[in-house]
Amino acid sequence: MSWLINNLGYTEDKTAHNGSKFLIGNGYMGYRGTMDEHTKEQLVSCVLAGVYDKVGDSWREPINAPNGLFTTLNCDGEVLTVQSSQLEKHEQVLDIKHAIHTRETIFEVSNGNLVHLKSDRFFSLDDIHLVGLQLTFSAVQDCTIVIETGIDGDVWDINGPHLSQLATGATNGIIHMSALTQEMGYQVAVSEAIEIDFAAKQQIITAPQSILRQITVEATAGEEYTFNKYVSVFTSLDSVEDAGHAAQLSCHNALKSGYDTLLLNHKQQWVKYWEKADISIVGDDDAQLALRYSMYHLLVIAPHSEKVSIPARGLSGQVYKGAVFWDTEMFMLPFFVYTNPEIARRLVKYRCHTLGGARLKAIEYGFRGAYYAWESQDTGEDACTLFNITDVFTNRPMRTYFRDKQVHISGDVAYGLWKYYTLTGDESILLDGGAEVILECARFFYSYAYFNKDKNRYEILDVTGPDEYHERVNNNIFTNQMVKYTLEVALQTLDLLERKYGEEYSKLINQLNYQADIAHIHEMNELLYMPQPDSESLVIEQFDGYHKLEDVNLKELKTRVIHPNEYYGGGNGIATSTKIIKQADTIAMLNMFKNNYSHEVKKANWSYYEPRTEHGSSLSHCLYSLVAADIGNAEWGYKYFMKSATIDLTGESKQYVGTLYIGGTHPAANGGAWMSAVLGFAGVNANEHQILINPKLPDKWESIAFNLSWKGQKMSITITKLAIVIRADRTNTATLPFEINGEAIECQTGQELSLNFHYDRSII
Repeated sequence: MSWLINNLGYTEDKTAHNGSKFLIGNGYMGYRGTMDEHTKEQLVSCVLAGVYDKVGDSWREPINAPNGLFTTLNCDGEVLTVQSSQLEKHEQVLDIKHAIHTRETIFEVSNGNLVHLKSDRFFSLDDIHLVGLQLTFSAVQDCTIVIETGIDGDVWDINGPHLSQLATGATNGIIHMSALTQEMGYQVAVSEAIEIDFAAKQQIITAPQSILRQITVEATAGEEYTFNKYVSVFTSLDSVEDAGHAAQLSCHNALKSGYDTLLLNHKQQWVKYWEKADISIVGDDDAQLALRYSMYHLLVIAPHSEKVSIPARGLSGQVYKGAVFWDTEMFMLPFFVYTNPEIARRLVKYRCHTLGGARLKAIEYGFRGAYYAWESQDTGEDACTLFNITDVFTNRPMRTYFRDKQVHISGDVAYGLWKYYTLTGDESILLDGGAEVILECARFFYSYAYFNKDKNRYEILDVTGPDEYHERVNNNIFTNQMVKYTLEVALQTLDLLERKYGEEYSKLINQLNYQADIAHIHEMNELLYMPQPDSESLVIEQFDGYHKLEDVNLKELKTRVIHPNEYYGGGNGIATSTKIIKQADTIAMLNMFKNNYSHEVKKANWSYYEPRTEHGSSLSHCLYSLVAADIGNAEWGYKYFMKSATIDLTGESKQYVGTLYIGGTHPAANGGAWMSAVLGFAGVNANEHQILINPKLPDKWESIAFNLSWKGQKMSITITKLAIVIRADRTNTATLPFEINGEAIECQTGQELSLNFHYDRSII
């Protein structure tokens, strides 16, 4: 059961949540966990990664492909759907080990008959353009079953319609539909083939937005009937001459291979994924399932192209414009760096490919260098508008400062790139665009910074940190620290290139005209203001003037709420003039730079900011979990870990900000759950020199076991309350250096080390 997510019964009000909860996909496309008979009214969505479109003045967003899985059953003239029929049984199951979605329904027909329907579908990880569906039905009484199955082009859009010039046809038994996107004229092609091994009458029915097969079966009582569907999706962004022809050929080849072979190939690829990523927890079945589910949601949307990254809502819909945020570098990248560096490289290469958009944004605001987009799509230009929220009281757009004041995003990009380099040892990323990105981010920060002559220091003014309830503040601790880090890694990048790649160094400096900036970055790095812990309380003020705000508690603040969907921030938000924060800022910084601060400072700030945090973002909980583990209290951290790991299981998250729907999956929280388990409770803290391990397991956990990759070397680690077992892979080419509870240890290729360990609770 630790690999299965299931849901019994059907209620209409859970349709949107279950669509996200039971998502399947393969990184090229994602498909919501809706029923075969559902349409856009139930938010059916087949999102294509990296394919965006804009209609008129509406927000630009990813497109939904025509739905090639659409299937309905009709029994003796009565249409059977979960939303309109009487149900004797309905169950929905997600196999997260193999990314297979199953639904099983027994319909009660008005004439007393029972129709049993079961379908399995998978989005092939072996052939990312291909989808397989197997559907089986039977009836208790003899009856006439009419199946309508094919391609539904009337898709769900938030700001569409995105598909125009729909064209349908049938060629050699394969039905197909093609369309063009409105903005760029990209071709989107969907083809469908079917296998039927029972007697039936067939005809093809076309309509302006659909092409369907009508299959009529004289069903014998108790007999099962099974058919297989193969759907293929291509666009003109794929490396093919004609997307329509490629989709048809893909279906033709699927028919030759057969369902069982295609399913087996798909499963084998998922076995490889899990060999790298799986984590085993003994003693806590709930945490085990929730953590695997979180990792599943990261793997199911992992991109196959370095020109695509992971949006804030994954591939679960068009919410947040399908944009890539800082979430990817800060909350998802660590999982991939430690388990699948090849995918991690694609994520950081995406930022290299979108450097042009970041430069354009810097120019737009009057700065130099690279100002990365708050909401990044395919080009890297900022998709974020100036009015992101509708005031629920006036129904007017509300000015926000996400786009123009969240400057920390350039620091987050540099942080992700450097972390990838140090933990993988892949210097090629620096030569392949990464060094240029880091240098341009540092140049932007020098261009943006204010030099306070009276205090002889650089300051970072008029910014919004992750805590969006407080906009346009000065010297936000998270932002200043990210700026400092970017300056430091820029200097390290320059040093590395000059020492080891002199020709490339000279070429890059000349290309960027960067000589004068080197001196500027050195100076700013020395003189940048960094808020320090208070000498008595040890609390670091989140931004200048934070301590002057009203110190109301969260319970009292919520008594001021008038409308359940009102926004707490902005000019008139109920939290704006108080110390209540949306999400972790200071705590996020203390987690990222844990080695720079004492145990006492981290504990004091955790205790101070935790009761003042509203957790209005799904990114927040894991950070409190990580710092709680770091200061030695896994029990404090456990509840926050479970909130992160179960957010898409329970659906307990914000669905609206103002009138804006923000539902969907939460891959950043999924990544945060992994970080909490491995970097928090297991205590892994690797750098470019060694792997530090200092565990603090929750009381429930008897053990945790996982695999890691570090600088091209592989290892498996098992941690119990009394011991740490390390196994170095037999294919390793170098010795693994560890520091376990302060003791330096080496593990040779193929060696297994078992070390006694005692968790000292006295540090709490």
